[in-house]
Amino acid sequence: MLNKWTISISIVLIGFVLFSNILIANYATEKIFSKEQDTPEKPVALLLGTSRYTVRGNTNLYFKYRIEATTSLYKSGKIKHIIVSGDNSLSSYNEPREMRKALIANGIPDSSITLDFAGFRTLDSVVRCKEVFGQDNFIIISQRFHLERALYIAKKFNIHAIGFAAQDPPEKYSFKTNVREYFARTKAIIDLYILNTQPKFLGEKEIINL
Repeated sequence: MLNKWTISISIVLIGFVLFSNILIANYATEKIFSKEQDTPEKPVALLLGTSRYTVRGNTNLYFKYRIEATTSLYKSGKIKHIIVSGDNSLSSYNEPREMRKALIANGIPDSSITLDFAGFRTLDSVVRCKEVFGQDNFIIISQRFHLERALYIAKKFNIHAIGFAAQDPPEKYSFKTNVREYFARTKAIIDLYILNTQPKFLGEKEIINL
């Protein structure tokens, strides 16, 4: 009997994981762009944070490619302002500031960049873009796998968003990240529809008017 129950529960869990991933991927299919010329103009972009370096001290290709994608959109006139949202939970770890440094080094003026230090999770970054910075119609920039989840979260919070896909790192480089993302999508469905998870911190509004 125990074995039967174990098998049944395992089947249900596997089915739920598969369902979550299919649901999220299918929703975002037509909302993600990868070419500048095809991307609609939006006043604001939300750049999702990641670390500048890997644990071995090498350049993080996710970081590198997101910066390149953001720079390209800005210089082509597709966006006018960038909200850089990421984790700042430790004094020695600051995703938004590192991304700002990289953007400025690429020629983007500091006046066109706003930092969101409370983007602890993708949900926080997306919802805070609306609730704190007053944006309801923007481009989210990250890799495609990440964008699919971010856009689904935006949908649940009635946010009109599209995505611009930064280049993906090589398959071997991104294998572990892709595996984690598979389960992150399942957690996102649980957060959105079961736990009703909200951002950890909102705080005062910092409306961006363009």
